[in-house]
Amino acid sequence: MSDKKRVYVSDLKDYVGKEVTLSGWVYNLRASSKKIKFLVLRDGSGMCQCIYFKGECEDSALENFGELTQETAVKVFGTVKEEPRSPGGYELSATSFEILSPSVDYPITPKEHGTDFLMNHRHLWLRSKKQHAILRVRSEIVNACREFFEVRDFVMCDTPIFTPSACEGTSTLFETQYFDDKAYLSQSGQLYSEATAMAHGKVYNFGPTFRAEKSKTRRHLIEFWMIEPEVAFNDLNDNMELAEDFVSHVVQRVIKNKAEELKVLERDTTKLANVKGKFPRLHYKEAVEIIKKENPGFIDGDDFGAPDETIVSSHFDKPVFVHNYPKAIKAFYMKEDPNNSDESLSCDLLATDGYGELIGGGQREDDYLTLLQKIKEHELDPKDFDWYLDLRKYGSVPHSGFGMGLERCVAWITGINHVRESIAFPRLYGRNRP
Repeated sequence: MSDKKRVYVSDLKDYVGKEVTLSGWVYNLRASSKKIKFLVLRDGSGMCQCIYFKGECEDSALENFGELTQETAVKVFGTVKEEPRSPGGYELSATSFEILSPSVDYPITPKEHGTDFLMNHRHLWLRSKKQHAILRVRSEIVNACREFFEVRDFVMCDTPIFTPSACEGTSTLFETQYFDDKAYLSQSGQLYSEATAMAHGKVYNFGPTFRAEKSKTRRHLIEFWMIEPEVAFNDLNDNMELAEDFVSHVVQRVIKNKAEELKVLERDTTKLANVKGKFPRLHYKEAVEIIKKENPGFIDGDDFGAPDETIVSSHFDKPVFVHNYPKAIKAFYMKEDPNNSDESLSCDLLATDGYGELIGGGQREDDYLTLLQKIKEHELDPKDFDWYLDLRKYGSVPHSGFGMGLERCVAWITGINHVRESIAFPRLYGRNRP
């Protein structure tokens, strides 16, 4: 048995007619009669139906088939055959199996389970077909993000997780002890990326960020991953063009490379196929007019809530930019529109299908005195931003950037209802296990 080559299910196409070994876990079992047994094995790369026929397999395989249970770890031995009706188009004419480790009373059965039960067993829920597909799409999105920036000569510059001050206000910071000082878990790597952009011109960072928001909406996590490019000499328009090209690239690569996973998730890819080319652009005032037709109580000048974003995005068949938000509702670092002192050179990209803000960004304030005044107006301590202010003293230039939350992007592309399924082990308000 051991001399048969161990292969992955995803590579079966290269071994048709050959004897192989598959190592994996029992996904499903079925016995049509005493003479024929079916085992569906998963190995992480895919699933394969393994068929045991009396006369073509060892007698012990049929006799001991009852020892197999859901999620038992096994080695299966047999010959690869083409079979279009089987998962992946191939199956194994199996001769025998070897139990590596049993699985007794596996808690997640084919029946329906509640959300709390599944979240408590998240470490096992990950093995299910849908969750498996989601995380493979997530991996593809990560690779697509990195590819987009690497081929454009962006430099990957890591930014700190421990920060000495707030990026976007102190109300949603996690405070921690940093030896004899206080530190905070990062809300964003943006401020540090502005510094590295002044060194390299085009940079991006990709890492975990934290928001201490007591929110239980389907769009929010406490810990999430964010990719943030920053480009020297880019203005607001350049920034929107970069975001447009970026999102188009990511979506189209996922459609191309993860068609099977999207099929498992029953995602309508005809909608995703339209996510390319130029995206619609709305001034904040134009978006407000759309919102007020369905939400007359909306106050001009307020930030958009989730229902408001959904109203705006529902009018378009691809993501839509909203730009020039009131400066009063944006962070201290956002540059004021020189043509309208009440507006900021900011932009959000709203996803289709009610998934809300996919990207947030804009042009940064590049004047030293103006930035210093804004820090004071936001009741922040200038001493905490001395290094950040330095960037405006030594060769300051216009620059722009944006941030995209990975989990919300995963939720949107896969079509899942809640971001808790977009990461292997989600951190939610009131939940930090497993």
